Amino acid sequence: MRLVYLGPFGFHPNKTMRSRALSLARELVKQGHAVKIIMPPWHTPQEAGRVWQEAGVELEYVALSGGVPVVVGRMVRAARAFAPEVIHVFKPKAYAGLAQWWLWQFHRRRYKIVLDTDDWEGWGGWNELGEYTAVQKRFFAWQEQWGLRHAHAVTVASHALQTLAWAHRVPPAQLHYLPNGSGLETHLSRPGENLHALRQKLGLGKRPTLLLYSRLFEFDISKLVAILQGVQAKIPDTAVLAVGAGLHERDTAVLRDQLVEANLLEAFIDVGWLEEEKLPDVLRTADVGLYLMEDTLLNRTKCPVKLADMLACGVPVVGERVGQVGAYVRQGETGLLRQAGDTAGLIDDVVQLLQSSAMRDEMGRTAVVDVRQRFGWDRLVKQVVTVYEKANSG
Repeated sequence: MRLVYLGPFGFHPNKTMRSRALSLARELVKQGHAVKIIMPPWHTPQEAGRVWQEAGVELEYVALSGGVPVVVGRMVRAARAFAPEVIHVFKPKAYAGLAQWWLWQFHRRRYKIVLDTDDWEGWGGWNELGEYTAVQKRFFAWQEQWGLRHAHAVTVASHALQTLAWAHRVPPAQLHYLPNGSGLETHLSRPGENLHALRQKLGLGKRPTLLLYSRLFEFDISKLVAILQGVQAKIPDTAVLAVGAGLHERDTAVLRDQLVEANLLEAFIDVGWLEEEKLPDVLRTADVGLYLMEDTLLNRTKCPVKLADMLACGVPVVGERVGQVGAYVRQGETGLLRQAGDTAGLIDDVVQLLQSSAMRDEMGRTAVVDVRQRFGWDRLVKQVVTVYEKANSG
C-alpha cells in the first residue's frame, strides 16, 4: 500500500507525530509499504520546506508562507502527489483537521480517509489547557466532532476516546482501538552508558531514586510535593530525578517555589528536556517511576507514551489508576496502582518499592517483556494494516 500521514504540527516539541505516526510508519515500511508523512512545522518555522527520510519513511515539512488556507492546500497537494490509497489524518485539529475537511469534501471517492485521535481536543480536553482564543476553542471543538463523523475509519488511542467516539455517532464497525507503544523503542536495544557511572554524573550516587517524567499539567503540583515530603520523611536520602520540561513555564515556577517551601529542592535533580537517544539510559538510572493523573476527561482519554517509556526501560511505576494507566501498569506485576487522590497510599507504595530491590527488579524485568509483548509497534502495526485493508474493501 501507499500511505500518507498528515499531522497538525511537526516533530518538536510535541511528540504525537514522532512517537505515534513515525513509529507506525517505520514498521509499515519494514513490511514493504510506502509511507510519506506531511506536516506544517509551525513550532519550528526555520525547518519549513525541509524534505528528508528516516528509516525509509519519506517526510516533508511544507512551507508556511501564504496563510492557513495556502498551507493546507500545500499539504493536500503533497498528499495527492504521492498517489496514496489511504490518507491517515493524525488529530482532527488545526491544519490536519482542515486538510481532512478538504479531502472529504472533494476527494473522498479517490482516497480512503482514516482519522486518528490520541487526545480529546475540545471541551473538557485540550481546550481547557491550551492557550487558545475563544474563537479557536470553538473551532477546535467543532473540528473534532466533525472529523470523527467524516472518515472511512477512525483509530483511537484509548478506551475513553472509543466511548466518546461512539457518543458522537461513529459507527462501531469503523472505530478501532489502537493504543500507543513506547516512543523510545528504536533506542532501547542500543548499547548504553554504564549506569553506575551515569548515576555518579547525574549526582544520584547510591541514593534511592524516584523518577518524575512528566510535563506537569496532568496533576496538582501540591499533591506531588506532598508525596515527595511523605517519601522523604520515611527515606530521608531519596533523590528525585526530574526528566522533561513542563508544558507551561508557570507550572515549573510553581513547582520550584513549593519545593523550596517544603525544603525539598536539594533532593530534586532536574535534567530537563533530553534528546530521545539519551532518554533510555537516564530513565534506567531511576529505581521507581511516579505517574500522577488527576481524574479529568483529558487524562482519561490520554494514552501516555511517557508511561510506556518508563515501563519499557524497566522502571516499575507507582501511579494513579486513571484512564489508560491501568491498561499499561499490571498491578503487583509491573507496578503498584492507587485510586486518584490516595496520597497516603501512593507514599506507601513508593516507599515499599524503594526499600525492596528484589520486588522492583522483578517488576522491572516483567515490565520490559510485558510492554514489548502487548504494545510493541511491530504488533500494533498489524492492527493498523487491518484498518486500512478494511477501509479499502468498503
